[in-house]
Amino acid sequence: MRERVTRDCLKLRQNKNMTTPNNNSKNVLNSDVELKGTLKFAGELTFDGKLDGDINSEGSLNLGDNAVIKGNINVNTVMLRGKINGNVIAREKIEIKSKTELFGDVRAPKLVIEEGVTFVGKSEVNPNKVSPSTPPPAPAAQQQDGARTAEPAKAGRF
Repeated sequence: MRERVTRDCLKLRQNKNMTTPNNNSKNVLNSDVELKGTLKFAGELTFDGKLDGDINSEGSLNLGDNAVIKGNINVNTVMLRGKINGNVIAREKIEIKSKTELFGDVRAPKLVIEEGVTFVGKSEVNPNKVSPSTPPPAPAAQQQDGARTAEPAKAGRF
């Protein structure tokens, strides 16, 4: 299998997009792989190399311990390991494994973070796709009926 991946990688020109065939195959790119550009795939991909660019797929991504990603990830499901500097969006689930270093925002219906993860960013987890509620009404003292607004109490003699 590694021989096939090597042949496919040889066909790529530097800084171009890489696309695997549109099927439910299981693809593996090991730690000796370094890519620049957008990585697209179908099915499943285990990636343990270095990527300077984005990953886009309708499939599942599994990053290895040696993975170094400088770019955004947009997939169906993802298991994060290694070092990621970019935002991660999953349509189903994000799992962040122990010792992972993630500098970026995450968004998914389901999020699992193991102990020992370094995560610097914001998370949006919304399994039921709930819309934000309207802000609460203003306190009665601030209503627009001409009433005087409340003043803070002052210490001392009156």
